[in-house]
Amino acid sequence: MSARDVILARVRAALVDVPRDEVFAVPREYAREHVGEGVLELLVEHLRDYRALVHEVAEDDLADAIARAVQRRGARRVVIPAGLPDGWTAGLGEGVCVPDGWLYDSPINNGPMLSVADLDGTDGVLTASAVAIAETGTIVLDAGPGQGRRALSLVPDWHLCVVRAADVVASVPRALERLAPGRPQTWISGPSATSDIELDRVEGVHGPRTLEVLIVR
Repeated sequence: MSARDVILARVRAALVDVPRDEVFAVPREYAREHVGEGVLELLVEHLRDYRALVHEVAEDDLADAIARAVQRRGARRVVIPAGLPDGWTAGLGEGVCVPDGWLYDSPINNGPMLSVADLDGTDGVLTASAVAIAETGTIVLDAGPGQGRRALSLVPDWHLCVVRAADVVASVPRALERLAPGRPQTWISGPSATSDIELDRVEGVHGPRTLEVLIVR
């Protein structure tokens, strides 16, 4: 007998007197979060620890904040996913910051689905987000409106992501309550980075080299 067979045999022997229709309730009384106050501040702290660029802005200033971010980056070709609010790009007049234009990754707005080569040739992508987790400094995208498919947040070298304060939760369990398990999800904890056995850090290997976050209060 293999070790597996031995273990399973012991389990069956231990349960031999238990009725087959008996249902065991799984206890769910574990702590679902450990942060009571300062959730937003904790998210900002962790994002900056991960070397993300973080700016806190007011709702009325969001369009201008996006324009300033694009100007700082010197971006000329920025990808926009379907469903992004039109007002977000209102701060960028024609020829002001993106002379080559916004690139729509969608059949609507006369824009095709961009290839990987197309995405690699852009300067960055602007997306919304589904939820953000303070305890881990993680931003989650689930391909909802304004978020796009996963390739958009993995191929371009710069990711400008908008996070609303109302979508920031304390913990992973709280985030899972808001997410549909059947949707494709991308969990982002800072810029893409990896390190070798000598702990030499390399950024941009399997995702954007720069993550810039606008937190909307």
